[in-house]
Amino acid sequence: MLLLLVCGAAVEAVWAQQAGEPASPASRHGGTVEDWSSLSLAGSELKPETPTFGEKDDLPGFTRELIQVQWRKGDPIDLYVIRPKYVAKPRVIVYLYSYPSETARFRDDDYCARVTSGGVAAVGFVSALTGHRYAMRPMKEWFISELQEALGKSVHDVQMILDFLSARQDLDVSNVGMFGTGSGGTIAILAAAVDPRIKAIDVLSPWGDWPDWMAASSLIPETERPNYVKLEFLKQVAPLDPVQWLPQVKAEHIRIQNIANDTVTPKAAQARIESAAPASAKVLHYDNTRQFYGATAGGRVFQWVKDQIRQIPETKPAVENTRRLAPTAQVAERHDD
Repeated sequence: MLLLLVCGAAVEAVWAQQAGEPASPASRHGGTVEDWSSLSLAGSELKPETPTFGEKDDLPGFTRELIQVQWRKGDPIDLYVIRPKYVAKPRVIVYLYSYPSETARFRDDDYCARVTSGGVAAVGFVSALTGHRYAMRPMKEWFISELQEALGKSVHDVQMILDFLSARQDLDVSNVGMFGTGSGGTIAILAAAVDPRIKAIDVLSPWGDWPDWMAASSLIPETERPNYVKLEFLKQVAPLDPVQWLPQVKAEHIRIQNIANDTVTPKAAQARIESAAPASAKVLHYDNTRQFYGATAGGRVFQWVKDQIRQIPETKPAVENTRRLAPTAQVAERHDD
Protein backbone atom coordinates (compact mmCIF):
# COMPACT_ATOMS: atom_id res chain seq x y z
CA MET A 1 0.00 0.00 0.00
CA LEU A 2 2.79 2.41 0.92
CA LEU A 3 4.57 1.65 -2.34
CA LEU A 4 1.40 2.43 -4.30
CA LEU A 5 1.02 5.76 -2.50
CA VAL A 6 4.63 6.74 -3.21
CA CYS A 7 4.35 5.74 -6.86
CA GLY A 8 1.06 7.58 -7.16
CA ALA A 9 2.63 10.76 -5.80
CA ALA A 10 5.53 10.44 -8.23
CA VAL A 11 3.20 9.95 -11.20
CA GLU A 12 1.12 12.94 -10.10
CA ALA A 13 4.26 15.09 -9.98
CA VAL A 14 5.31 13.97 -13.47
CA TRP A 15 1.84 14.72 -14.87
CA ALA A 16 1.93 18.16 -13.29
CA GLN A 17 5.34 18.90 -14.82
CA GLN A 18 4.25 17.67 -18.25
CA ALA A 19 1.18 19.87 -18.03
CA GLY A 20 3.42 22.88 -17.32
CA GLU A 21 2.37 23.11 -13.67
CA PRO A 22 4.83 22.99 -10.77
CA ALA A 23 4.71 19.97 -8.52
CA SER A 24 3.19 20.57 -5.10
CA PRO A 25 5.66 21.73 -2.42
CA ALA A 26 5.17 18.53 -0.41
CA SER A 27 6.13 16.32 -3.34
CA ARG A 28 9.33 18.23 -4.02
CA HIS A 29 11.22 17.47 -0.87
CA GLY A 30 10.22 14.44 1.09
CA GLY A 31 6.98 15.67 2.59
CA THR A 32 8.25 18.99 3.99
CA VAL A 33 5.67 21.56 3.00
CA GLU A 34 7.45 24.67 1.70
CA ASP A 35 6.34 27.15 -0.92
CA TRP A 36 9.48 28.43 -2.65
CA SER A 37 7.52 30.98 -4.66
CA SER A 38 6.40 32.80 -1.51
CA LEU A 39 8.61 35.02 0.63
CA SER A 40 6.45 34.47 3.67
CA LEU A 41 6.61 31.40 5.89
CA ALA A 42 2.81 31.38 6.06
CA GLY A 43 2.46 28.72 3.35
CA SER A 44 5.26 26.52 4.65
CA GLU A 45 5.60 24.11 7.55
CA LEU A 46 9.25 24.25 8.59
CA LYS A 47 9.78 22.70 12.01
CA PRO A 48 13.13 23.34 13.73
CA GLU A 49 14.98 20.31 15.00
CA THR A 50 17.08 20.42 18.16
CA PRO A 51 20.21 22.44 17.29
CA THR A 52 23.67 20.95 17.58
CA PHE A 53 26.18 23.18 19.35
CA GLY A 54 29.72 22.88 18.05
CA GLU A 55 32.91 24.69 18.90
CA LYS A 56 32.95 27.99 20.76
CA ASP A 57 35.96 30.28 20.54
CA ASP A 58 36.68 32.88 23.20
CA LEU A 59 38.98 35.58 21.84
CA PRO A 60 40.02 38.95 23.29
CA GLY A 61 37.37 41.03 21.53
CA PHE A 62 34.63 38.56 20.63
CA THR A 63 33.20 35.08 21.04
CA ARG A 64 32.36 32.84 18.09
CA GLU A 65 29.90 29.94 18.15
CA LEU A 66 29.22 27.32 15.52
CA ILE A 67 25.66 26.01 15.75
CA GLN A 68 24.10 23.54 13.33
CA VAL A 69 20.41 24.28 12.79
CA GLN A 70 17.97 22.36 10.64
CA TRP A 71 14.32 22.57 9.56
CA ARG A 72 14.46 20.46 6.39
CA LYS A 73 15.49 16.85 5.98
CA GLY A 74 19.02 16.59 4.62
CA ASP A 75 19.74 20.34 4.81
CA PRO A 76 21.69 21.18 7.99
CA ILE A 77 22.94 24.77 8.15
CA ASP A 78 26.21 25.80 9.79
CA LEU A 79 25.33 29.01 11.60
CA TYR A 80 28.05 31.26 13.02
CA VAL A 81 27.13 33.62 15.86
CA ILE A 82 29.88 36.16 16.59
CA ARG A 83 29.30 38.38 19.62
CA PRO A 84 31.35 41.37 20.75
CA LYS A 85 32.53 41.11 24.32
CA TYR A 86 31.34 43.46 27.05
CA VAL A 87 28.02 44.20 25.30
CA ALA A 88 25.15 42.60 27.19
CA LYS A 89 22.63 42.37 24.35
CA PRO A 90 24.06 43.60 21.05
CA ARG A 91 22.02 44.20 17.94
CA VAL A 92 22.56 41.79 15.06
CA ILE A 93 23.70 42.05 11.46
CA VAL A 94 23.21 39.01 9.21
CA TYR A 95 25.97 38.45 6.63
CA LEU A 96 25.14 36.51 3.48
CA TYR A 97 27.61 36.29 0.61
CA SER A 98 27.03 35.45 -3.03
CA TYR A 99 26.94 32.06 -4.67
CA PRO A 100 29.41 30.39 -4.70
CA SER A 101 30.71 31.01 -1.20
CA GLU A 102 31.92 29.10 1.83
CA THR A 103 31.98 29.68 5.59
CA ALA A 104 35.76 30.18 5.85
CA ARG A 105 35.48 33.94 6.42
CA PHE A 106 33.37 33.37 9.54
CA ARG A 107 36.28 31.40 11.04
CA ASP A 108 38.79 34.14 10.24
CA ASP A 109 39.69 36.02 13.44
CA ASP A 110 40.50 39.29 11.67
CA TYR A 111 37.20 39.23 9.81
CA CYS A 112 35.31 38.53 13.03
CA ALA A 113 37.06 41.42 14.76
CA ARG A 114 36.02 43.77 11.95
CA VAL A 115 32.34 42.76 11.84
CA THR A 116 31.96 43.02 15.63
CA SER A 117 33.86 46.27 16.08
CA GLY A 118 31.61 48.94 17.52
CA GLY A 119 29.60 46.50 19.61
CA VAL A 120 27.39 44.82 16.99
CA ALA A 121 26.95 41.04 16.72
CA ALA A 122 27.40 39.22 13.40
CA VAL A 123 25.53 36.13 12.22
CA GLY A 124 26.69 34.28 9.12
CA PHE A 125 25.63 31.31 7.02
CA VAL A 126 25.57 30.29 3.35
CA SER A 127 22.49 30.16 1.15
CA ALA A 128 20.75 27.02 -0.08
CA LEU A 129 22.56 24.92 -2.72
CA THR A 130 25.82 26.62 -1.74
CA GLY A 131 28.96 25.31 -0.04
CA HIS A 132 28.22 22.54 2.47
CA ARG A 133 24.52 22.84 1.62
CA TYR A 134 25.05 21.45 -1.88
CA ALA A 135 24.91 17.69 -1.41
CA MET A 136 23.21 14.62 -2.83
CA ARG A 137 22.17 16.45 -6.01
CA PRO A 138 22.95 15.63 -9.65
CA MET A 139 25.62 17.96 -11.04
CA LYS A 140 23.21 19.41 -13.58
CA GLU A 141 21.24 20.92 -10.71
CA TRP A 142 22.94 24.03 -9.36
CA PHE A 143 22.09 27.42 -7.91
CA ILE A 144 20.89 28.96 -11.18
CA SER A 145 19.05 25.95 -12.61
CA GLU A 146 17.21 25.67 -9.28
CA LEU A 147 17.01 29.42 -8.64
CA GLN A 148 13.47 29.38 -7.28
CA GLU A 149 14.47 26.76 -4.72
CA ALA A 150 17.78 28.46 -3.85
CA LEU A 151 16.24 31.88 -3.27
CA GLY A 152 12.97 30.71 -1.76
CA LYS A 153 14.64 28.46 0.77
CA SER A 154 17.22 31.08 1.70
CA VAL A 155 14.62 33.81 2.28
CA HIS A 156 12.81 31.38 4.58
CA ASP A 157 16.12 30.55 6.27
CA VAL A 158 16.68 34.19 7.21
CA GLN A 159 13.32 34.29 8.97
CA MET A 160 13.83 30.92 10.66
CA ILE A 161 17.29 31.99 11.87
CA LEU A 162 15.90 35.21 13.35
CA ASP A 163 13.20 33.15 15.07
CA PHE A 164 15.91 30.87 16.47
CA LEU A 165 18.05 33.79 17.68
CA SER A 166 15.07 35.52 19.29
CA ALA A 167 14.99 32.78 21.92
CA ARG A 168 18.43 33.81 23.15
CA GLN A 169 18.77 36.33 25.95
CA ASP A 170 22.11 37.72 24.74
CA LEU A 171 21.06 39.14 21.35
CA ASP A 172 18.66 41.88 20.24
CA VAL A 173 16.85 40.78 17.07
CA SER A 174 14.16 43.46 17.14
CA ASN A 175 16.28 45.79 14.96
CA VAL A 176 18.34 43.67 12.58
CA GLY A 177 20.68 44.70 9.78
CA MET A 178 21.60 42.59 6.77
CA PHE A 179 24.68 42.81 4.55
CA GLY A 180 24.53 40.82 1.31
CA THR A 181 26.61 40.51 -1.84
CA GLY A 182 25.43 39.20 -5.24
CA SER A 183 22.77 36.55 -4.66
CA GLY A 184 23.09 37.27 -0.94
CA GLY A 185 22.05 40.85 -1.68
CA THR A 186 19.03 39.56 -3.57
CA ILE A 187 18.03 37.40 -0.60
CA ALA A 188 18.52 40.36 1.75
CA ILE A 189 16.09 42.47 -0.32
CA LEU A 190 13.50 39.70 -0.46
CA ALA A 191 13.79 38.93 3.26
CA ALA A 192 13.49 42.61 4.19
CA ALA A 193 10.30 42.84 2.13
CA VAL A 194 8.59 40.30 4.39
CA ASP A 195 10.29 40.44 7.80
CA PRO A 196 9.81 43.72 9.73
CA ARG A 197 12.64 42.87 12.11
CA ILE A 198 15.11 43.77 9.35
CA LYS A 199 15.51 47.52 9.65
CA ALA A 200 18.56 48.13 7.42
CA ILE A 201 20.03 46.38 4.38
CA ASP A 202 23.29 47.02 2.54
CA VAL A 203 23.54 45.12 -0.75
CA LEU A 204 26.51 44.94 -3.12
CA SER A 205 25.80 44.10 -6.77
CA PRO A 206 22.52 42.28 -6.04
CA TRP A 207 21.21 39.93 -8.70
CA GLY A 208 17.82 40.64 -10.19
CA ASP A 209 15.77 41.83 -13.17
CA TRP A 210 15.77 38.21 -14.27
CA PRO A 211 15.10 38.60 -18.02
CA ASP A 212 18.11 40.93 -18.45
CA TRP A 213 20.22 39.07 -15.90
CA MET A 214 19.70 35.66 -17.49
CA ALA A 215 20.36 37.03 -20.97
CA ALA A 216 23.74 38.59 -20.16
CA SER A 217 25.21 37.42 -16.85
CA SER A 218 28.74 36.04 -17.18
CA LEU A 219 27.98 33.50 -14.45
CA ILE A 220 25.82 31.44 -16.80
CA PRO A 221 27.58 29.03 -19.20
CA GLU A 222 26.60 29.81 -22.78
CA THR A 223 25.59 26.19 -23.33
CA GLU A 224 22.98 26.53 -20.57
CA ARG A 225 21.77 30.07 -21.23
CA PRO A 226 18.92 29.02 -23.58
CA ASN A 227 17.36 27.13 -20.65
CA TYR A 228 17.15 30.25 -18.53
CA VAL A 229 15.73 32.74 -21.04
CA LYS A 230 12.73 30.55 -21.75
CA LEU A 231 9.36 31.94 -20.72
CA GLU A 232 8.67 28.96 -18.45
CA PHE A 233 11.82 29.50 -16.40
CA LEU A 234 11.40 33.28 -16.18
CA LYS A 235 7.78 32.85 -15.10
CA GLN A 236 8.91 30.50 -12.31
CA VAL A 237 11.44 32.96 -10.85
CA ALA A 238 9.43 36.14 -11.44
CA PRO A 239 7.87 36.10 -7.94
CA LEU A 240 11.41 36.26 -6.53
CA ASP A 241 12.64 39.27 -8.48
CA PRO A 242 13.95 42.11 -6.26
CA VAL A 243 12.74 44.61 -8.86
CA GLN A 244 9.23 43.62 -7.86
CA TRP A 245 9.87 43.65 -4.11
CA LEU A 246 12.19 46.62 -3.53
CA PRO A 247 9.29 49.12 -3.36
CA GLN A 248 7.80 46.97 -0.58
CA VAL A 249 10.92 46.54 1.53
CA LYS A 250 10.06 47.19 5.16
CA ALA A 251 13.59 48.25 6.15
CA GLU A 252 13.94 51.89 7.10
CA HIS A 253 17.45 52.13 5.65
CA ILE A 254 18.51 50.77 2.24
CA ARG A 255 21.85 51.07 0.51
CA ILE A 256 22.66 49.64 -2.93
CA GLN A 257 26.26 49.53 -4.16
CA ASN A 258 27.03 48.68 -7.78
CA ILE A 259 30.30 48.22 -9.62
CA ALA A 260 30.28 49.35 -13.25
CA ASN A 261 32.56 46.63 -14.60
CA ASP A 262 30.48 43.91 -13.00
CA THR A 263 29.88 41.15 -15.51
CA VAL A 264 27.77 38.91 -13.28
CA THR A 265 25.03 41.52 -12.93
CA PRO A 266 24.90 43.41 -16.26
CA LYS A 267 24.41 47.17 -16.40
CA ALA A 268 20.82 46.89 -17.59
CA ALA A 269 19.93 44.80 -14.53
CA GLN A 270 21.79 47.17 -12.22
CA ALA A 271 19.82 50.10 -13.60
CA ARG A 272 16.46 48.30 -13.23
CA ILE A 273 17.18 47.35 -9.64
CA GLU A 274 18.25 50.88 -8.74
CA SER A 275 15.16 52.37 -10.39
CA ALA A 276 12.92 50.09 -8.31
CA ALA A 277 14.41 51.25 -5.01
CA PRO A 278 12.49 53.71 -2.82
CA ALA A 279 13.48 57.36 -3.15
CA SER A 280 15.01 57.22 0.33
CA ALA A 281 17.50 54.49 -0.67
CA LYS A 282 21.17 55.40 -0.91
CA VAL A 283 22.85 54.31 -4.17
CA LEU A 284 26.61 54.22 -4.67
CA HIS A 285 28.51 53.57 -7.90
CA TYR A 286 32.09 52.39 -8.39
CA ASP A 287 33.90 52.33 -11.72
CA ASN A 288 35.68 49.07 -10.96
CA THR A 289 36.57 46.64 -8.19
CA ARG A 290 39.84 48.47 -7.46
CA GLN A 291 37.95 51.65 -6.69
CA PHE A 292 35.50 49.70 -4.54
CA TYR A 293 38.22 48.04 -2.48
CA GLY A 294 40.07 51.32 -2.11
CA ALA A 295 36.98 52.94 -0.63
CA THR A 296 35.91 50.06 1.61
CA ALA A 297 38.99 48.18 2.81
CA GLY A 298 39.79 47.59 6.47
CA GLY A 299 36.22 46.93 7.50
CA ARG A 300 34.84 50.24 6.21
CA VAL A 301 32.45 48.30 3.94
CA PHE A 302 30.53 47.21 7.05
CA GLN A 303 30.38 50.60 8.73
CA TRP A 304 27.25 51.99 7.08
CA VAL A 305 24.91 49.17 8.11
CA LYS A 306 26.38 49.19 11.63
CA ASP A 307 25.68 52.91 11.93
CA GLN A 308 22.08 52.49 10.80
CA ILE A 309 21.38 49.68 13.26
CA ARG A 310 22.91 51.50 16.21
CA GLN A 311 20.90 54.69 15.65
CA ILE A 312 17.48 53.01 15.45
CA PRO A 313 15.50 53.48 18.68
CA GLU A 314 14.72 50.32 20.60
CA THR A 315 11.38 48.78 19.65
CA LYS A 316 9.10 46.41 21.49
CA PRO A 317 8.85 42.89 20.04
CA ALA A 318 5.84 42.17 17.83
CA VAL A 319 2.98 40.37 19.50
CA GLU A 320 2.61 37.83 16.69
CA ASN A 321 5.31 35.66 15.20
CA THR A 322 6.59 37.29 12.00
CA ARG A 323 6.18 34.04 10.06
CA ARG A 324 2.44 34.77 9.98
CA LEU A 325 2.90 37.99 8.04
CA ALA A 326 2.16 37.62 4.34
CA PRO A 327 3.14 40.02 2.52
CA THR A 328 26.74 41.88 -10.57
CA ALA A 329 29.71 41.85 -10.80
CA GLN A 330 30.70 39.20 -8.45
CA VAL A 331 33.65 40.51 -6.52
CA ALA A 332 36.46 38.06 -5.84
CA GLU A 333 36.00 36.23 -2.55
CA ARG A 334 37.90 38.04 0.17
CA HIS A 335 37.56 38.01 3.92
CA ASP A 336 37.00 41.77 4.12
CA ASP A 337 34.19 42.12 1.54
